[in-house]
Amino acid sequence: MKIEWNYSKNATNRQKHQLDFSDAAEVLTGEHIVFQDARKDYGETRYITAGSLRERIVILVYTMRGESYRIISMRKANEREQKAYKNRLKKTG
Repeated sequence: MKIEWNYSKNATNRQKHQLDFSDAAEVLTGEHIVFQDARKDYGETRYITAGSLRERIVILVYTMRGESYRIISMRKANEREQKAYKNRLKKTG
């Protein structure tokens, strides 16, 4: 699995959310759910993933660049997102 990101954006994300993009593989290789982000035209297809990272649920946004996952953001899931994630896992589990 190839994962890439902008180092400056990762530093900002670490400061704002205390989450490092280098941990994205743990989210993507663990149990997770993926939605296409169709809220607006970003000029590329973006995906929103909810998954587990060290026993907390996080939201990871990425796009594909060839075979690589290009990380855009990662943050702790809010209560609504956590509930939706848990409900979805129950349905598919």
